[in-house]
Amino acid sequence: MKPCVFTGSCVALATPMTQDGLINTDVLMQLIEVQIAAGTDAILVCGTSGEAATLTAEERRQVLACAVRTVHGRVPLLAGTGSNDTRRAVALSREAQELGADALLVVTPYYNKASQEGLVRHFTAVADSVTLPVLLYNVPSRTGVNLRPETYRLLAQHPRIVGAKEAGGDIAALAATRRLCGDELWIYSGNDDQIVPVLSLGGAGVISVLANVAPALTHALCAAWFAGDCRQAMELQLRADPLIRALFADVNPIPVKCALNLLGFAAGPCRLPLCGPSPAVRELLVRELRGLGLPVTA
Repeated sequence: MKPCVFTGSCVALATPMTQDGLINTDVLMQLIEVQIAAGTDAILVCGTSGEAATLTAEERRQVLACAVRTVHGRVPLLAGTGSNDTRRAVALSREAQELGADALLVVTPYYNKASQEGLVRHFTAVADSVTLPVLLYNVPSRTGVNLRPETYRLLAQHPRIVGAKEAGGDIAALAATRRLCGDELWIYSGNDDQIVPVLSLGGAGVISVLANVAPALTHALCAAWFAGDCRQAMELQLRADPLIRALFADVNPIPVKCALNLLGFAAGPCRLPLCGPSPAVRELLVRELRGLGLPVTA
């Protein structure tokens, strides 16, 4: 069995920015402290929710270096290092290792529409270039390419490819992946509305958007499952469902950044081409945040 980077809830942390578009490291540190205090089991920076696609190379270094200093080894720190250029993904992964990340999350290369063989070669090149554990990230709705169960099986043979964030939404495919890979690949839900279903198939946890605004609940859901209280985990999943739907009423991270601002955190705006939510989505977020008893201040 391969080592597990974490079990439970990992927040896919939003990147706070000032109104003039700079990285707000003061708020980034604040958000990390809130997450750790709430019991979050791991933290991911420079992922989809962190707007990594619009961060410059220097900004990526700034975010990760700040996170490394703030987390200070208290929980595992993951860095998103994916790219549609294998050479760049290798460079980002090596740099994240040098800066002190504990593990890497590497998304399938987007736009290029690589074959399954191309995906195997891409992820192998990244994993061969570092000594850190590597988690694959499958999110076909964003990338236009899907990791198949048989491809997961091939990749799971690499000693440093230890897990996957699966956001394809196909539970049958996930079951096939679990059957083919067994204990050689730890699976994390990439969809907050499927945490319990993924855990029921042997998943190790979730890499979560929801945890940005409800970290204690997301951690408690996973903790209940691993403690054997399946009913409590189910009830928490259903309780969170309206807010989860609201957080995906527009393209991530538009709603979650708005939600953080509503809760009093100066998360700032999204970067173009992402813009703010519609008034209807904002009102939906206000309603569902309050429905979970979260302290809307805006």
